[in-house]
Amino acid sequence: MAAIQISNIKKSYGSLQALGGVSLDIEEGEFFGLLGPNGAGKTSLISIVAGLSKADSGQVRVLGHDVVTDYRMARKLLGVVPQELVFDPFFTVRETLRIQSGYFGIRNNDSWIDEVMHNLDLTDKADENMRALSGGMKRRVLVAQALVHKPPVIVLDEPTAGVDVELRQTLWNFVKRLNREGHAVVLTTHYLEEAQALCERIAMLKAGQVVALDSTRELLRRNAGAELVLSLAGGELPTTLQPLLVQAEPLATRNVYTLRLNSFDEVEGILTAVRRSGASIEHLQLNEVDLEDVFIDIMGGK
Repeated sequence: MAAIQISNIKKSYGSLQALGGVSLDIEEGEFFGLLGPNGAGKTSLISIVAGLSKADSGQVRVLGHDVVTDYRMARKLLGVVPQELVFDPFFTVRETLRIQSGYFGIRNNDSWIDEVMHNLDLTDKADENMRALSGGMKRRVLVAQALVHKPPVIVLDEPTAGVDVELRQTLWNFVKRLNREGHAVVLTTHYLEEAQALCERIAMLKAGQVVALDSTRELLRRNAGAELVLSLAGGELPTTLQPLLVQAEPLATRNVYTLRLNSFDEVEGILTAVRRSGASIEHLQLNEVDLEDVFIDIMGGK
């Protein structure tokens, strides 16, 4: 059974089509990335999954429970960390988490609340009022709120936007632990290095459509390759290497060329061609393709 099953979801706001028939399954225990530029439809899709917005057509199920017709169970199985910093200014951190537990009918939850606060470095702030916290601390509380009822499916919508490195490391260590224990995790982020390091599988949205859906490893393999940056003095790039040229930057004392490689085997031939041309290599750098390169290629329609 899929943790989240999304079937042909369409959503429009007036004349603007936010989602144009999105379908994808996220498996139990999976760490899944949902990527796309601003306005691609990520938050609209998450709002529909969370029951905060209603699709024009299509169906979403959380562990088999329809988010519209069986919304109570669907929401009980789901923990969502929103982008916005939404909080009640009249309660302390501990009171906020106790109230959140109560929304799910959970009493005497302090042992788990203490564990969540410990893992998110909130213990020292437990008795502080929410309005006194910094933005980063408020975001930690949002994560804790999403986890107080131990949901088997966790959705993180830009959880580390604008926060410090310490919170990122703390958050990811805890979330990775929950994932190892069997929780499915769905992540949207603009930090593509996070998605590459954490997510087993990735969907990319563009203008409300899924334009890529595969394992992270396969996405990188299909776009395999690298870039070779050459700084040449006393000569120019041989004409035989022009088809590989991505960028040329002429400088006062040297020329810098960026070449696209399909495999590392091409490096030896390139260096041989440069030497035969009489140019002198002052510096070279080999850059491997990462998820950001793949993302730019796919969003650019290549």
